[in-house]
Amino acid sequence: MAIQINFDNSYARELDGFYVPWQGAEVPSPTIIRVNETLAYELQLDPRVLQSAEGAAMLAGSLSPAGAAPLAQAYAGHQFGGFSPQLGDGRALLIGELIDRHGQRRDLHLKGSGRTPFSRGGDGKAVLGPVLREYLLGEAMHALGIPTTRALAAVTTGETIRRESPLPGAVLARVAASHLRVGTFQFFAARGETEKVQQLADYAITRHYPALAEAQNPYLEFLRTICQRQAALLAKWMTVGFVHGVMNTDNMAISGETIDYGPCAFIDDYDRKAVFSSIDQHGRYAFGNQPTIAQWNLARLAETLLLLIDDNPEEAIRLATIEIQAFAEEYTGFWLDTMRAKLGLVTTSAHDLDLVNGLYEAMEGQQVDFTQLFRSLSQAVLGNSAPARLLFVDDTKFATWLAQWQTRSHNEPVRPEARVQAMNAVNPIYIPRNHKVEETLQAAVAGDLSKFEQLLAVLANPFEERAGLDEYALPAPAEFGSYTTFCGT
Repeated sequence: MAIQINFDNSYARELDGFYVPWQGAEVPSPTIIRVNETLAYELQLDPRVLQSAEGAAMLAGSLSPAGAAPLAQAYAGHQFGGFSPQLGDGRALLIGELIDRHGQRRDLHLKGSGRTPFSRGGDGKAVLGPVLREYLLGEAMHALGIPTTRALAAVTTGETIRRESPLPGAVLARVAASHLRVGTFQFFAARGETEKVQQLADYAITRHYPALAEAQNPYLEFLRTICQRQAALLAKWMTVGFVHGVMNTDNMAISGETIDYGPCAFIDDYDRKAVFSSIDQHGRYAFGNQPTIAQWNLARLAETLLLLIDDNPEEAIRLATIEIQAFAEEYTGFWLDTMRAKLGLVTTSAHDLDLVNGLYEAMEGQQVDFTQLFRSLSQAVLGNSAPARLLFVDDTKFATWLAQWQTRSHNEPVRPEARVQAMNAVNPIYIPRNHKVEETLQAAVAGDLSKFEQLLAVLANPFEERAGLDEYALPAPAEFGSYTTFCGT
C-alpha cells in the first residue's frame, strides 16, 4: 500500500539550525510487532497501511514517505547534575508532525533508528525489550490519566544487536505533543545564542501555549506555565508510585508530558528512597526526590530565559526566582488535591496536609504495598479495615490514622457507596508491576508476545477489578528479589 500521510512539519520549516536533516538506517527485515490502532485512528492514520511492508519500513526509519522531513534534534542537558553542552538525538529521529482528529499537533518520532551526527560513538540502535517496555509504560501512564508520550508501533529490524548478549533489534515509533526539552533551550543558551533561544521560546509558545503571546511578559508567563505543568505532572507521578529513574534536563518536556522511559519502574512497598536505575548510584532520582529534582531542572530552564524576561539582569533573576520558588507550593497543591480524591474526601480542611502526611508516616518502614493500600481503603469506608491493616508489619500508627480519617470523612455529606465508587475510580488496582513487566519482556524477546498482549490489555483499564486477573494486582513474590533497571540502549 502506498503511504500517504498529511505531514505539517513546523519544526523543520521554522527552526533551521536547530537540527540536522537525517535519514534512518537501512535495516534488513522490518517487521511490525504491534500497531496501536486506537492511537493511529486519533492521528488520522490507517492501521492497515502502517502494518504493510512499506509501513514497517517507515516505522523502522528506512523509508521516508512523501511529506516527511526526518531530522535529528539538537539539545544539551544536565545528566546527574553534570552539564553536557551537546547531546541531541543520538539514536532517534523526528519523522514529521501530524494534526490529529482534535486539531492538536503531534510529533511522530522514532527511537532506535540508527546513528546520527549526535550519536557520540553509540550505534544508534535499540533492542526489543526496552522498546516494548516503553510501549507498555507509556500506555499504562495514559490509562492512569498521566500526560505522556505514547507508542504508535513497535517494529523489529531483523538485526542482531550486541549488548551484554546478542538481542533482536527494534524501533519504537512514538507520538508526543512535541520533543522540545529543557535541554533544547540549554543547547543554545550555553552557546550565547540568545536570538535562537528567543526563536525557540516563540515557537514553543505558539505551539503549546498560544494565549501567552498576548501577555505583558510572555517569557515570564511561559516559565510560569511550564512550572505549573510540571508541578501537576509530578504530583500524578508521586500519587501512583512512578519512578522515572533518569530525570535529566534533556528528559523534561516543555509540554508537561512524561518522556523518555528508560530505567523507570513503579514502587511496590512504599519507600521514599526507592531507586531502581543501575546508574543512579547516589539516589539522585529516588522516588521521594523527584519533586525537588523537577524544581532544580526548572531552575536550569529559567537560566536560559533570563535575557528574555527582563533587560535588567537583577530584575530578571528576581522575577524568575519567584516562579521557581512557587513550584513547591504549586506541587503541594496539586498533590494534596489528588490525595484528597484518593482518600475519598470531597471537601477541604486546613488539616488535610497533616492528615495525608500522617498516612505516609504510618507507612514508613512498614513494607506496605503502596497501590494495594490505597485501593483497600475503599473497603474501610464500608467498615472492613482488615485488608488495609494486614498490609502493615505493625499497624499501630495506621490504626490511629484510620480513626482520624474516618472522623474527617464522616463530617462530609457523602453516602459510603458513592465514596467507594469515587475512590476506586482514582486508585488503580493494576499497575505495571515490575515482576510482571520483566516476565513479559523476557517472553517477548524469546518470541512469545502473548504475555505482552495480555499485560497491555490489563493495564488499559487499571481501575476496574476484573475476574481472573488477581496475579496482576499482587506485589512481586519474595524470590523476585531486589529490582534493577537499565537505560536500555
